[in-house]
Amino acid sequence: MGSLRDDDIELKSDDLSVLLVNPREQARILRKMDWHLLPFVTVFFLFSFLDKANIGNATVAGMTTSLKLTGFQYNIAAAVFFIPFSLAEVPSNIILKLSRPSRWLPSIMIAWGIVMTLMCLVDSYQSLVIARAFLGLAEAGLYPGINYYICLWYPRSERSKRIAIFFSAASVAVAFGGLLAYGIERMDGVGGLRGWQWIFCLEGIVTVLVAIFSLFYMPDYPETANFLTEPERLYIIDVLKQDSNSLSSRFDTQFVWQAMKDYKTYVQILIYLGLLVPGYAIALFSPTIIKELGYSAANAQLLSVPPFVAGAIATIIVGIHSDKHNLHGPYIIGGALVSLVGYILLYCSVQAGLSYVGVFLAAAGNYPTVPVILAWAGSNAGGDLKRGVVLAMVIGISNLGGICSSFIYIDPPRFHIGHGTNMGFLSLSIIMSIFAMWNYNRLNRKKEAQCVAENIGENRIYEFKDMGDASPLFRYTI
Repeated sequence: MGSLRDDDIELKSDDLSVLLVNPREQARILRKMDWHLLPFVTVFFLFSFLDKANIGNATVAGMTTSLKLTGFQYNIAAAVFFIPFSLAEVPSNIILKLSRPSRWLPSIMIAWGIVMTLMCLVDSYQSLVIARAFLGLAEAGLYPGINYYICLWYPRSERSKRIAIFFSAASVAVAFGGLLAYGIERMDGVGGLRGWQWIFCLEGIVTVLVAIFSLFYMPDYPETANFLTEPERLYIIDVLKQDSNSLSSRFDTQFVWQAMKDYKTYVQILIYLGLLVPGYAIALFSPTIIKELGYSAANAQLLSVPPFVAGAIATIIVGIHSDKHNLHGPYIIGGALVSLVGYILLYCSVQAGLSYVGVFLAAAGNYPTVPVILAWAGSNAGGDLKRGVVLAMVIGISNLGGICSSFIYIDPPRFHIGHGTNMGFLSLSIIMSIFAMWNYNRLNRKKEAQCVAENIGENRIYEFKDMGDASPLFRYTI
């Protein structure tokens, strides 16, 4: 874009005005972007969640017995992933801001793919813990990075459904992981490796190959995307500029401090934490929960698939409707309530069939809420750098809840401690979502009154470009 002359832009103005008033053209450009961007982020996230959660499938496939894990050793191995995973997310998003997405995100993927491949060589509890720690460190930047990447391309009203599409890959990953594990277990003994070792090895190799391909074909920014024509590029840049209220996009540490000092960031963290603990719990332990209902290990792998397929479908449907109505809080509350009913069934029921329905509801209710909360957090953080830091903080700090998820399923076969803990976290998310909706509405009314009292309009927009979402012209979504 830097090479465009002013008269070039003037010549394109007619095309731009047509695009601005033609909804069909707007939809066409968004679809074009989707085809070039979403396959990358969806595959990235699918492999991220698959490689992070496959320890649950490996356990059912015999890893616990092979490594002679006792007591809380499996729980510790599962939990240690989340410590470096959480701590490295803020610096990773800052690096992404200073570098290129097409280099940073695939590089992260190559790193964790190598670690995952080498996990087939672990032969003790100690080596498993070390491998999981390095896996968490390598994966740390991907999730906040992808969310930030989406924000660089799409306006706020279009983000929920896009985040929902790639996050549905999490549900597919858990479902596909069960099917994949069922098939890979048949390789037990091939090459001197057990079935659970082949799960790590094959999934890691495919991860590396996909990442290498992405290095050469992933677009960076609208300004440099060669798949966009000049009128399309101008349209996207203009829409993003208007959507951000022309807030600053430069790198300055003041925007980092804005994110860290904003109490609204911590409200979003509590909402996300309340969703992540039950989300990780059902992903990590669903094969174990189903197995304890009386099914064989192989059938438990297969029966873990349908609930997460339902979760993937529900995720996309909720994301589409969240964008359509430009609402976030009500969809989070609704999904959390559905998941809460599922955990209540799991807690109270002694019948295998009814408990399995509980697994369905727990997954199908929880998974759709995650992309909505991340779209909410990103949409209500003003300015590129602040948004990147807020997303990294929300995702990073909340992911420490994965440690909790790793230790709550300790009392088979009913798992009352685990199910009860998840019910408490879902209740926390519901309560904080209600508070956030009330608070954002209160702040919007306050800003509207300020604009009227001080005669603040779009003509003064550049006076507030460094204020982030504190700008009187910025409006929060509910």
